[in-house]
Amino acid sequence: MALQNIGASNSDDAFYRYKMPKMITKIEGRGNGIKTNVVNMVDIAKALHRPASYTTKYFGCELGAQSKFDEKTGISLVNGGHDTVKLAGLLENFIKKYVQCYGCGNPETDITITKTQMITLKCAACGFISDVDMRDKLTTFILKNPPEQKKSKDKAMRRAEKERLKEGEAADELKKLKKETKKKGLVSSKDGENSKRAAASKKKPKGSDEEHSSPPGSPVNDNEDGDDDVDDDGIQWQTDTSAEAARQRIQEQLSAATAEMVMLSTSDATSKGTKKSNQEKKNEAAKVDAEILEKPNTHNSLISEIKGMLKKGAKASELGPFLGSLTGSQQEIMDALFEALFDGVGKGFAKEVDKKKNYLVAAMEGEESQMCLLRAIGAFCEKCSGDAVKEVALVAKSLYDGDVLEEECIVKWYEEGITGKNKSSIVWKNMKPLVEWLQNAESEEE
Repeated sequence: MALQNIGASNSDDAFYRYKMPKMITKIEGRGNGIKTNVVNMVDIAKALHRPASYTTKYFGCELGAQSKFDEKTGISLVNGGHDTVKLAGLLENFIKKYVQCYGCGNPETDITITKTQMITLKCAACGFISDVDMRDKLTTFILKNPPEQKKSKDKAMRRAEKERLKEGEAADELKKLKKETKKKGLVSSKDGENSKRAAASKKKPKGSDEEHSSPPGSPVNDNEDGDDDVDDDGIQWQTDTSAEAARQRIQEQLSAATAEMVMLSTSDATSKGTKKSNQEKKNEAAKVDAEILEKPNTHNSLISEIKGMLKKGAKASELGPFLGSLTGSQQEIMDALFEALFDGVGKGFAKEVDKKKNYLVAAMEGEESQMCLLRAIGAFCEKCSGDAVKEVALVAKSLYDGDVLEEECIVKWYEEGITGKNKSSIVWKNMKPLVEWLQNAESEEE
């Protein structure tokens, strides 16, 4: 079977990996009963990941003729005699409108129908969401015959899965605590053995054989060096790289460095014949700690980096890898991205969010990122003017309609807010009608 590249713009690319069969047509009948049979329409539709009824109906809409696709036999018929070149050109238009991503051009898209009956193409390659022109005749047929969506898990299964994940995390934490306890026990036992050896070495006379250390390359030294990293069970201990552990190590290093600097300063003063009081030592230590702990504002630096990337005309597909290269937590990066995108926006806040939602989608990775986005919206509304705060519910509704946010995350974020420190904020007052609407709609469906 002869193959060709999907999309006319990629026809000359010899290494293009998206292929489809070349169209084969056959004219059947005579006179008023003449029809054109697209023989391999099923194979073409499979390569495009679209129902064959869509392409057949598109031919009929564009040619102004009746068209029919039989699901049982797989026969695609269009009334009238049409040559292969003409139908192939119409197929290219269909690919451009309903298959290729409007952002990156790859045909790895899925047709999704929003709750407002709008058709979008969600790209699996770059995450871009393309809005299809609803004035096209085929859109009515697609709305009446939506594509088969992947069956989503019901709420009971999702809750059970979350509970299993929580149990797994608790088991991992318990295992980690056991390992840390075991490691501490090993360290304390080693310290005791070392102290015993030191005491025994003091009692022994000079010139005894046991006093001499083994040569550097001997097995004894190798075993002693290896005990610091590997225990009796063969488990290799590694340094904890979490943020809390790193902060604790920095604090310990700061305290040691401060004490050493104070001791040096006191020794210098003594050698010169001057003595400093305890209060002066404390002042010097506090000054050194303040100088070392002083750091640049991470939030502002992240905003400036993201703004610099956006000023270069970066697309949404390029923003995801760039955000992954930034240093900072997921919440810090999301806060900085949201402020960089909508800095200074007041009235018309919801419209701006709807325009730039593709940039937000590029930074989304699961349910946790949805919560980060919602917290970023709340933090932004707390800082900005009253016009933006009034539209916070419209922003959440727009992202909900665009399948960027789920109702569970919106409700969870609202419940966190009304029970948190800023529970009297106007954000939650404006969000209350939307949350009540979501909860009532959910109960009616059940």
